[in-house]
Amino acid sequence: MTTVHRLADELLALLHREDPFAATAVGVHGHDHELPDLSEAGGLARRSAAEDIARRATALDGQDDVTRAVVVQQAAALVARVDARLVEHTLAFPLTSPAGTLLHHLPQARPDGVDGERAHLDRLAAVPAHLATAAERHRTGVAAGRLPLARAGRAAVANLDRYLAGPDPLRAPALTGTRVAERERLLADVVRPAFARYREVVATELVPRGRPDEQSGLCWLPDGGAVYESLVRVHTTTDRTPEELHRTGWDLLGELDAEYVEIGSRVFGAATATEVRQRLRTDPTLRWRSAADVLSTARETVERAERAAPGWFARVPAGRCAVEPVPDDEAPSVSAYYSRPALDGSRPGTFFANTHRAEERERFTAEAVAFHEAVPGHHVQLALAQEVEELPMLRRLADVNAHVEGWALYAERLADEMGLYSGDLARLGMLAEDSLRAARLVVDTGLHARGWTRRRAVEFLLDHTLLSEVDAGVEVDRYAEWPGQALSYAVGRLEIQRLRARAERALGTAFDLAAFHDLVLTSGPLPMTVLAEVVEDWLALISRSSSHPVRCAAPVQCPQSRNRP
Repeated sequence: MTTVHRLADELLALLHREDPFAATAVGVHGHDHELPDLSEAGGLARRSAAEDIARRATALDGQDDVTRAVVVQQAAALVARVDARLVEHTLAFPLTSPAGTLLHHLPQARPDGVDGERAHLDRLAAVPAHLATAAERHRTGVAAGRLPLARAGRAAVANLDRYLAGPDPLRAPALTGTRVAERERLLADVVRPAFARYREVVATELVPRGRPDEQSGLCWLPDGGAVYESLVRVHTTTDRTPEELHRTGWDLLGELDAEYVEIGSRVFGAATATEVRQRLRTDPTLRWRSAADVLSTARETVERAERAAPGWFARVPAGRCAVEPVPDDEAPSVSAYYSRPALDGSRPGTFFANTHRAEERERFTAEAVAFHEAVPGHHVQLALAQEVEELPMLRRLADVNAHVEGWALYAERLADEMGLYSGDLARLGMLAEDSLRAARLVVDTGLHARGWTRRRAVEFLLDHTLLSEVDAGVEVDRYAEWPGQALSYAVGRLEIQRLRARAERALGTAFDLAAFHDLVLTSGPLPMTVLAEVVEDWLALISRSSSHPVRCAAPVQCPQSRNRP
């Protein structure tokens, strides 16, 4: 008999075939020798399988409605990714481009034992076919008018030139015995020549045909408007339109300006939000002294949050969050990030703080970033979800951007309620991070739905965020090649805040914040529409019980009885 949990497992296996790196990262073995299949035939086969799973799941009414809804949404997201054909014109961003994903993920592998090392070597041997398929997809895109950005092509060439000229980061995974020599042979004779051939395709075939900066968004491509609307639904898991999201971004920025004035007047004596942001952007005393300072502050901030967390969460992850620097080879092109723990406990959840050119980076955002990436943000969320053994594995690992990034942005504000920020300067850093996520709503929809030029998007970020000229350009280039993902942060945060306010109104003095957090986190990453139904069912259950059984599990004072700011 087919059950919804069996379909969830079937879909997860399909998702891991789509992205074998994701399987390796969490310790789901069986795909460690594979690279993503970028071929059109492979994508269409996965699309057909996903539609079939969704169709069968829809027919299984009444088994486990939450899991069924997650299966249907995750299958629809896979279909949308295939239909978007982003692989045809994505060249530079490390997390989405064909060459970039290889150089990002392969050095992070930690092969275990003879079989693991063999699988890793097989994966390296597959690089030429992978990049050749990518080149063919790019040519297909050009023929159909789905042109890449010329700027992205030039950036990809520069990245590949750095890789080919420098120490090879693909030597990073430790191997043993004769497999070390085999890896060296593969890198020299197979892998690096494949990257060189791909580089020539990008430089000679794609850059000359690339779109100009004035046409940075999807709306300039055939069917780009429809593709963008589909990706908006994937990343927000709502029915909100690009126009609605554009206006929401403007509204949020207006609200933040008032907060900048309130806090900035105390810190700098500034009278306007523009003055506060200008001071934060230009004051040299607000930069780091060294890379060591970046790491020590990150570790101290995470430890402070870990000590406070039990009072605000019914459960916290069993494993602590490690803090490490972003690897040198990728530090110039990425921001701080979190890597979830391996399911078998062999690798901890890790917050990677970026120490690259530390003296040029602002320090006032460090605490907000740590709260977002580590505790009470991604680490509490993702590591805890993986520990909920009663959930199907799909529910524990689902890639639902609105829930994942929405929670992490919510956590930045929650940290303020928890009294975790060291002072008003750090709270201005919280506003800086908030401004970026609000501005992303405007910029992403501006680029992809309204046809904004790259320069207009950069200038908007300079006017409304704390980004430098260089960082604003990096931000715009990131979302030109990752359309829709920028929307997930603010949309998810707003929905979690809305549901919390709904629960507070419904329960009054019986509301338990720790229990609410437990509900949101231990249900696994959920589409926003499904999370809303879960919260409503929870409220209905409590309202039917005169004893209000859902209470704080932590042996400390419940947060709702504190005087929070």
